[in-house]
Amino acid sequence: MATHATRGTATSGIRNGRSRAGRTGLLGTAVLLVAAIVAPGTPAAAAEPPWSDGRAADEVTTDGTRFADGHGREVVLRGFNVSGETKLEENNGLPFATVADARKSAAAMRNLTGANSVRFLLSWAHAEPRPGEVDTGYLEQVTAQMKAFLDAGIRVYPDFHQDLYSRHIFDKDSWYSGDGAPKWVVDAGGYGKESCGICAHWGQNITQNQAVMKATRDFWANRALTTSAGTVRVQDAFLATAEKTMSYVAQHLPADAFARVTGFDPLNEPYAGVYDNGQNSRTWEKNVLWPFYEKFRARMDAAGWRDKPAFVEPNMFWNSNLDFQRQEGGLLDVGKPGSRYVFNTHYYDQKAISGIFMPGKAADGQYSTDFGAVRDRATALNTPAVMSEFGHPLTGFTSDKAPTVLKGMYQALDSRLPGATWWTKPAASGPALSSNQWQWDIYNGRHREAMNGNTGKILTEGDAWNDEDLSAVRLDDSGNARLRQDARLLDRLYPSAVAGRTLAFTFEDRSRDGGTTLSWDRIPSSLPNVAKLTGSGRYGLLVWRSDGDTDAPTELHLPRDFDPATTTVVSDLGTVTGPPAYTAQGHTADHPIATAAEPGGTDARRLVLSVPADADTDSGTLHYALVADGTAAPSAELRAAAQREMTRWAADAGF
Repeated sequence: MATHATRGTATSGIRNGRSRAGRTGLLGTAVLLVAAIVAPGTPAAAAEPPWSDGRAADEVTTDGTRFADGHGREVVLRGFNVSGETKLEENNGLPFATVADARKSAAAMRNLTGANSVRFLLSWAHAEPRPGEVDTGYLEQVTAQMKAFLDAGIRVYPDFHQDLYSRHIFDKDSWYSGDGAPKWVVDAGGYGKESCGICAHWGQNITQNQAVMKATRDFWANRALTTSAGTVRVQDAFLATAEKTMSYVAQHLPADAFARVTGFDPLNEPYAGVYDNGQNSRTWEKNVLWPFYEKFRARMDAAGWRDKPAFVEPNMFWNSNLDFQRQEGGLLDVGKPGSRYVFNTHYYDQKAISGIFMPGKAADGQYSTDFGAVRDRATALNTPAVMSEFGHPLTGFTSDKAPTVLKGMYQALDSRLPGATWWTKPAASGPALSSNQWQWDIYNGRHREAMNGNTGKILTEGDAWNDEDLSAVRLDDSGNARLRQDARLLDRLYPSAVAGRTLAFTFEDRSRDGGTTLSWDRIPSSLPNVAKLTGSGRYGLLVWRSDGDTDAPTELHLPRDFDPATTTVVSDLGTVTGPPAYTAQGHTADHPIATAAEPGGTDARRLVLSVPADADTDSGTLHYALVADGTAAPSAELRAAAQREMTRWAADAGF
């Protein structure tokens, strides 16, 4: 196919501070793009990685409410949790049976979804099997498995995971199980026989199982336990093991790999267990939870993680969408923690999962308000936000809701707005949220887990943990990783690195609910050429404002099914169907719109948008890029007409 790049009336950006009919956004100086025509299937030049790749691109720090790389670009982290296998005993608390499986999993994740981030689960029980003794064999294996993801170009933040405090609280014949604290902690605690009573879901143990509640309370109270090694304070033991774990990882990962480690999640889903007299969820966060995070932060510094933030979670019930479960919180009383912390939270639609409180399916804008609350809390704290867990069961009596629930959640991660109002109120869209879906478990449906050590109760189905089944992936009979959800939903266009500030982003993934295509983001009739250009295919739109601080390009992950030869881009930087391979002379790209392989040696690709060297790059320049999957095969004339509409729309949108 011939590749065409035409400028038409394209401009180098729409600049803030100039007015047209009382609105900001006159066109900048035009920059002519020369058409490049090549033979079908032949790249215009040998592909090369963007000059901005490398250590500076890999390192992520916090910059106010955004993540930023070493070039100063805004970074969005997208990916999965790896993995619930850590909750199980069949592989001794490791995410994978072997490093080879970790590599297979990392490559599949990168190729099938374009993920650039994982939340990597660790087990306290296996890191410290005896009081004061860290198992370096476990740390060696878990670090090697972590490195498999780092080598694939995927950033990692580890998480010391716990659910219901510990597996060792539960009897062999129990209906439920937990993970987290070592056996010696539970034995020394003496919590008696556990019982949840009448519980329809494992999560009810958190607030109904007295053994779980008392053990959790003891952790926060730093109770002194009498063990074989003498008296040990339980929280101090955890913090000491965490420091030793972080030190080991920092010392045993190569420097370039450690640069891709973005931070550490101190403890999964914190909850008080039992509130003391006069205490409530809000005072517990302020007086108990936050001091714990400050102690953990000090341990990070001592272990060589000083430049990496702590991904801190509030009271797990702060944003429950069931009123009778919600508890006031969200770190309301900790001031502005500064650049050394990230606001890290989870979200599951408990109404949808119940099958009672939400009888139907999710719809356009279903999660805009709840996810907007996450953005607002992070803004108040002046930290970035990450949704480190979200998802919905893929089997069971509410699994029919999964396609719409997950589409709605990704929609809310991309933008504050429903699709119905996105094009008419884009200035309210805001930046995309970073996130990690629960979960990525290649062993899904192939487990051999003796539940609570009961060899007469071998679990094989789903996630092999409390009847959950949320993994987006599993191995087929040939041992290849296959997605269990619609690839259109999981392999998304998203802005992985933005040279400036994201003002608005949307992606109409056209994912499916059975035989129904879900189209929630409708292009208005005032943009007829844009609608004609996108047709019935997928499209995304990014609007950003240059801050003038970097000449590194803006990058978007390009979904696997977006054929680079037929993908269409309409931007203030130009228009093109079939963007050429990225090439450059130093820091100057040969083409303002190009494609390149994602870092990490996989098949994933990205769109690379470079402002021409002679264009106006002052701070405040407004840019946009509409990316369509090529189903309409638009002519150069249609691209030019769509560009004119988009330029007017961007100028009038109130950015």
